[in-house]
Amino acid sequence: MVMLGIDAHKRTHTVVAVDDLGRQMGVYTTAATTTEDHLGLLRWAARFGVERVWAVEDCRHLSRRLERDLLGAGERIVRVPPKLMAHARDAARTYGKSDPIDALAVGRAALRHPDLPAAQLDGPAPKLRLLVDHREDLVAERTRCLNRLRWHLHDLDPTWDPPARSLSRLKNLDAIAARLSGIEGMTARIAADIVVHTRDLTVSERALEREITTRVRELAPTLLEIPGVGALTAAKIIAEVADIRRFRSKDAFARHNGTAPLPVWSSNHQRHRLSRTGNRQLNAAIHRIAVTQKRCHDDAKTYLQRRSALGNSNREALRALKRRLSDVVYRALITDAHASTATCLPQAA
Repeated sequence: MVMLGIDAHKRTHTVVAVDDLGRQMGVYTTAATTTEDHLGLLRWAARFGVERVWAVEDCRHLSRRLERDLLGAGERIVRVPPKLMAHARDAARTYGKSDPIDALAVGRAALRHPDLPAAQLDGPAPKLRLLVDHREDLVAERTRCLNRLRWHLHDLDPTWDPPARSLSRLKNLDAIAARLSGIEGMTARIAADIVVHTRDLTVSERALEREITTRVRELAPTLLEIPGVGALTAAKIIAEVADIRRFRSKDAFARHNGTAPLPVWSSNHQRHRLSRTGNRQLNAAIHRIAVTQKRCHDDAKTYLQRRSALGNSNREALRALKRRLSDVVYRALITDAHASTATCLPQAA
């Protein structure tokens, strides 16, 4: 079998072919990243036979088109986490850093880890992620606008201090715009422009939230049944997970989202510590679920009390709850994935 390591970039892709012992067999660099260039890459790879696997560094914003073209041609692709490449470069006999060196590191890392997740054609998750990311950008931009607006209002009148979180409501923005219309000066003019821009951002953000909610109800009804999981949190989980079936077990999923503790012990004293690795966006979503259940879910309250009785601090108990919730989320996503497959099969027939 030949492993084809890919170092993906915005304008070019560099591929290094290695055999099953990690020896370099050839190097190819595309002139661009279009579909035509990818077809040329396939023609070059044909010299190595049909027993070949493509290994690409897991940076899908750069490799999405390449993966789509290769998968459409019936090729097999595995994704290599970036951290594995660093160790591959450290163990290499060559010094420095270049595209061929990085591509060789990707290929050798894939050979050492045969259980890497396989790439597949895009489903509904990437589209949902685009919506989620776009909404978060709008919310961040609105926050920056509101911060500037508060300073302008303070400059106009030091006593003009709207309550916290009140400026996300359209009626409050309209009231500020009406008051600013009667004030002259450059500061009032700029503040009025910010109010208009903030209002537009709020309208767009709410429209996106409604669209995201509709899509999530279709994709993950089981996930939404978990106490503490709202539409936006569920959308974030689906967008970050992509396809839950790429994880071989609930423990692998927990390691990916950073809720699985890390062993840090030797000799006879066994202990674990908090994991700060994994997907932090996914970890934050699970944290929100845990905090919500801690406040208003009876089963979570009972579990936290039991952990506290064992001597855990509040933070330790919450971490244990997050680990349990990771398994709950995993099972819900598996259920929704199987239901989605069962729905698509009759349509395909």
